[in-house]
Amino acid sequence: MTFQQDYLYWLAGILLLLVGAMSLRDKANPRRWLTGAFWGLYGLVFLIGDWSVAFMARIVGPGMDPQQWLHKAIGALVVLLALIAGFGGVRTGSYHQPGRRQREQSAKRLGNLLFAPALAIPLVTVAGVLILDNMPAWQQALFGAGNHSTLITLFSITLGCIIGLLLAVRFTGDRPLQSIQESRRLLDSIGWAFILPQILATLGLLFTSAGVGAAVSHLTETYLAVDNRFIAVVVFCVGMAVLTMIMGNAFAAFPIVVAGIGIPVLVVQHGGNPAVMAAVGMFSGYCGSLMTPMAANFNLVPAALLELPDRYAVIKAQIPTGLALLLANVTLMYFML
Repeated sequence: MTFQQDYLYWLAGILLLLVGAMSLRDKANPRRWLTGAFWGLYGLVFLIGDWSVAFMARIVGPGMDPQQWLHKAIGALVVLLALIAGFGGVRTGSYHQPGRRQREQSAKRLGNLLFAPALAIPLVTVAGVLILDNMPAWQQALFGAGNHSTLITLFSITLGCIIGLLLAVRFTGDRPLQSIQESRRLLDSIGWAFILPQILATLGLLFTSAGVGAAVSHLTETYLAVDNRFIAVVVFCVGMAVLTMIMGNAFAAFPIVVAGIGIPVLVVQHGGNPAVMAAVGMFSGYCGSLMTPMAANFNLVPAALLELPDRYAVIKAQIPTGLALLLANVTLMYFML
């Protein structure tokens, strides 16, 4: 039996279902039913896979496309998740944590061992990738024939997380169930922003398919003086930053802005260097990442992990850096293009 990527999705789905069940039982949460439903439905999305097509075929009957109906069902779940989040359905509750004094005593007792579980994750991940990349026989035994570079990384990260969890349980003496409580605490603290990476991953494809790049090209060439080299550079760099702020992902914004401004205006019209356009343009997008809550992994998650009173404190601290870097990018692009 070979290791498959579906197993990782199922593991994530089961964990989210457990978090949802715990939320439903948490009477300290003022909206426990909505919070539990949110994480439970999100977990259900991870559990839906290839097996669901055959199941859906029995429901919709002959003459209808089960995969299409499955996609519609997932879309309905996503809309329901958005409604729950939009109406403030995800709230924090009680997580059976030890008191402050107990945590301080435990920290003094463990000392530097506290870092061992966290350090185990990257160390095991790097070791797993290096070993499996150089051991084709092991790779084939685990994953079967073919190229599994992405799966190797995911498998190694999962193994690192499991080892880190075992070390944490061993050092702290807590029950394994407490780790799920802590997961629930972090998920509730982050809230709806936790699902943004998965949602935004598809946004760039949707925008490209909808012809947003062509629309951007038409608007810039019609209403902006992009025949001026400086204005074209400013529009491109600022456009990358702004669209990244909207989409939360520079990789999603890049094909749209490049198709609309980068290639037709900077490269074709002004004879610019494509390598400079791509490199500095992507860096301009990263400037937008510093200044938006849509980039939840970078800006909202750290605030939740550090338990900062202001969830936007990271963004506020990064805005001056983001603006300064964006100005530097415009200058670099103008003189190097």
